[in-house]
Parts: sequence; C-alpha cells; structure tokens
Amino acid sequence: MAVQVGIPTSRGVFEAFVAGPEDGRPVLLLHGFPQTGLGWEGQIAALAAEGFRVAAPDQRGYATGVRPEDPAAYGMDSLVADVVAITGALGWPVFDLVGHDWGGAVAWWTADAHPDRLRTLTVVSTPHPGALARTLRTDPDQRERSRYMIEWRDPATERRMLADGARELRALYGGGVPARRVEEYVRHLSRPGALTGALNWYRAPRPRHAIGATGVPALYVWGTEDTAFGPAAAEETGRHVKGPYRFERLRGVSHWVPEEAPGVLNRLMLEHLTAHAGD
Repeated sequence: MAVQVGIPTSRGVFEAFVAGPEDGRPVLLLHGFPQTGLGWEGQIAALAAEGFRVAAPDQRGYATGVRPEDPAAYGMDSLVADVVAITGALGWPVFDLVGHDWGGAVAWWTADAHPDRLRTLTVVSTPHPGALARTLRTDPDQRERSRYMIEWRDPATERRMLADGARELRALYGGGVPARRVEEYVRHLSRPGALTGALNWYRAPRPRHAIGATGVPALYVWGTEDTAFGPAAAEETGRHVKGPYRFERLRGVSHWVPEEAPGVLNRLMLEHLTAHAGD
C-alpha cells in the first residue's frame, strides 16, 4: 500500500507516494498536467506487488514545498535537476524512469542528460522531443493539436480554467480519468498558487539546445485517440532512439493511458523492466 511522504532535497520538499520493499529495484514515476503523483496509483500497486520500490512525486509547481512564482524556474534544466535531486535523496544511484505527458518530456530529457543513471526509460503519450519538434514543422495536424501549449501562456488561463466550478479544467480529462480522481485533481489545483505552478511549465523558456537520440532501453506507449499527440509524432519517435526500443499503440485509448488502461500499461511496463533487468 502506498504512503505519502515528503522527500527533502536541496531544491525543496517534494510530496510523493511510495510503495514496495525498501531494497527493491527503484522506479521513479513522473506525472503530467493537470495531475499529481496520484495518477500512477494503478502502476504503483502493480510494481510494488512485483517487488519494485516505487516513488511517484508531485513535481515542481504541484508540490507545495517547491512552487516558485517565476516561470523561468520551470525550464527543462530545472525539471531534470529535480529528478536528480529526488533520486539522490532517495539513495538511488541507478533507477528506472517512467513519465507521462509533461513527465514524459522530463523523462526523455533526463535520459539525454544522465543516461548513466537510468536502467530503462518508459514514456507514455509524449513523443521524443526531437520527433515532436520535427512534426511541429512539417505536420499541420500536430501544429493544430499543440496550439494549447501557446494559448495556456496567457495569464488569464487560471481564471478561465477555474471559473464555473472549474468547468474548463474538468473538461480536459475528457472522460478518460475516473470521476473521483478528477475531483481530487481539481481540489489540489484549486488551492492558491497550484494551477499557476502547473501552468508555468508552459510559460517557461524553451530549451536552447536540441535533444540527442536516446540510447537508454526505451518503451514508448501511445493511445490512438490521444488529442494532444498525433500519429506522425508517435511514429517518428523511433527515429530518435538509438538503443533498444519498443513502441506500443493502444487502440481506442486516449491521452490518459495510466488511468484509462492501467492493466495494459502495467503489463507492458513489467515486460520492459524484466527484459532489461541486468542492464
């Protein structure tokens, strides 16, 4: 059973859900927008049951102890440094990394910056940043899907999302997230400063350099009904991975894979982790 703890680091205290034997193989789970570490509930239970030590932190902006006001504090270098700080505080010199949505982007960049720290990489929904950048240049469909990334930089976004009982925020989950979990997310993000912290990920300066091809053994899972990331970027991702790579399309599944298709995702993750147990 997962317990919520505070992980003190030099960058602040990150709340996290942890489970599994303390001496188990470590796995870090990174959530996306607009969620929290709770989004991994199904995966935490499945991994812990197989003997893994799992931690799912609330990331920068979502964590009450790490919520700077300046959007510049949410650049990718800072987000990757948070991963290093959290795993350092946990005493994990090498670990398996899993990310969804924005957490997936951070996972790709962490694999690029610290490949020696990762045993495996699993990314859900989010294509490789190089693949996304290319399709934003060449694919009108992906450009249209990604318009929100620019629109949400508007400082009025928080007020709009939380208006009328958070109607617009609730609509983002599109039926792919259980209603009780939506209520938990909305309650968390309605607290003072929380939604601004989450949206600052979109307002932060973009990385100044391109990401390289990923050499860490990688599993990429994408739902065919994802409204944020289309097929062009998903299929392009394999061209940006130079290590062992597995791409799984989930037919009829939306962007919210961890909560909409937990059983399938758990099976794929465990297969991937087991296949690279000695890496």
